[in-house]
Amino acid sequence: MMDPKTILAPLLEPLAAGSTQSRALNHAEALADTFDAHLEVIGIGCDRTQVGYYYAGATAVVQQETYNEARAAAEKIEASAREHMKASALRWSVESAVGQMAALAGLITSRARFADLVVMPAPYGDGKGTEYEVALEAALFDSHAPVIVLPETATAPVRPRRAVLAWNQSPEALAAIRRALPLLAGSDLVNIAIIDPPRHGPERSDPGGALSQMLTRHGLRCEISVLSRTMPKVSDVLARHVADFGADLLVMGAYGHSRFREAILGGATRDVLEKPPVPVFMAR
Repeated sequence: MMDPKTILAPLLEPLAAGSTQSRALNHAEALADTFDAHLEVIGIGCDRTQVGYYYAGATAVVQQETYNEARAAAEKIEASAREHMKASALRWSVESAVGQMAALAGLITSRARFADLVVMPAPYGDGKGTEYEVALEAALFDSHAPVIVLPETATAPVRPRRAVLAWNQSPEALAAIRRALPLLAGSDLVNIAIIDPPRHGPERSDPGGALSQMLTRHGLRCEISVLSRTMPKVSDVLARHVADFGADLLVMGAYGHSRFREAILGGATRDVLEKPPVPVFMAR
């Protein structure tokens, strides 16, 4: 797999010391430095106007006012990013854009579809609006870019020492693992985690064996863990296993379903992202 050469960091609020946005941008910088990549930063102002919600005489005035507020927010985000990046020796670019909530997915998609990797903070938590989830869904489901999601706490190494690969034989899981190979190169150990493999599936006699062989041929040292679903949620089993294994990266496929032409994160995907135990590399 090719190393990432364009890394995108969407920012939805101005940078602040210790914020999840700042940690995500710092991680994107470290990735760009490691892979000799170009770092693209875009500050996005969200226009939350609901067309048709206001009475007719006020619509134009309200729309212009909310657009102006969103433009001012985008410019503030852009200014904070330029201040942050001005002393960097990386190849980088910073711009700003405004998108109504209904068009935010299209805005993210148009930028992320040409990126090799997108770096974002976890979309849930205190102070996180729906725009964070919309932006992540757009990158994953519409642009099909791999995304690294950073947790609220903990600094992540660019190249993990130990990684857990969530494997369920699905195309999404395999796509995520393939696209994570540049990050996994040089790791001490990768663990293929399989939760309750089907008794009559194609891998019934050797769960994870074919995947382990593929990864070994890429120079990775692998082991396989077959886990029982002893907790209500798959995400809880994965989180416990990540902690027990001492992993600093979780690789998993992104799952969702369509509702009114909008991507909605599926159960296991959403559960993991509500409180990611470590940085999560996701793709589909």
